[in-house]
Amino acid sequence: MHLYRTSNGPVLKRSDAFLLLSDHWDQLIIRDDLPSYLATVQGEPTSAPEAPLSPCTSQEVWAAGVTYFRSRTARMEESKDAGGGSFYDRVYAAERPEIFFKATPQRVAAPGAAMHLRRDSKWMVPEPEMTLVISAGGKLIGTTVGNDLSCRDIEGENPLYLPQAKCFRLSAALGPCIRVSAEPLSSETAIHLQILRSGVTAFEGQTTLAQLKRTPAELIAFLYRDNDFPQGAFLMTGTGIVPPDDFTLQPGDEVRISIDDIGTLSNLMA
Repeated sequence: MHLYRTSNGPVLKRSDAFLLLSDHWDQLIIRDDLPSYLATVQGEPTSAPEAPLSPCTSQEVWAAGVTYFRSRTARMEESKDAGGGSFYDRVYAAERPEIFFKATPQRVAAPGAAMHLRRDSKWMVPEPEMTLVISAGGKLIGTTVGNDLSCRDIEGENPLYLPQAKCFRLSAALGPCIRVSAEPLSSETAIHLQILRSGVTAFEGQTTLAQLKRTPAELIAFLYRDNDFPQGAFLMTGTGIVPPDDFTLQPGDEVRISIDDIGTLSNLMA
């Protein structure tokens, strides 16, 4: 099942049918039993949504870092001059993952909308990430596609600058829908990143969830440890695709992130 947020209300794709639901979006996201509820809920027949909205309305967006070996290597390289290289090596192997706050709903771009490039950064990259959708009770209820837009130069200058490198206006994007399931995606699931510049591919890369070191259950447990999310939460799970060090995003670039069985999240850079 796939759940879309639209201007007309929640739209559920179940089998080959699209149903417009009467439920309020936030009332759905907080439910521990969302997958089983949507398997039987009734709705009005409707067409496929043409312009889905961001699935984040009242929820906080958090993110996990250094969960892929490739990400560990990149973070060590970018921060070695600041003396922080060993931090990323140690957290990759540690029991406790790196988890940080990413965005409030107002900082989340919808599918097709523009994301914001920081004016004081000269090295920005998208980070394509499987993103967990978690109920108020801490249950996995689905997954979506996330873009954790990041300033590698700001983070590399000093690890304490992480909030400025990660959290700013329209620094995150989510969508185009939620794949509703209490079961995590298969480890063979592919994540694909394509960056278009003037209509031409400037960078392309792919990985699979088999490269993800930490499980969704592990990350959720740490996020909800001594923490409350009455509206539910979104948790980005890290990236395994890192463009080369001489690449940075430019205004007008289009970033496309595709995850098997969810879809493609596309955003322009501005």
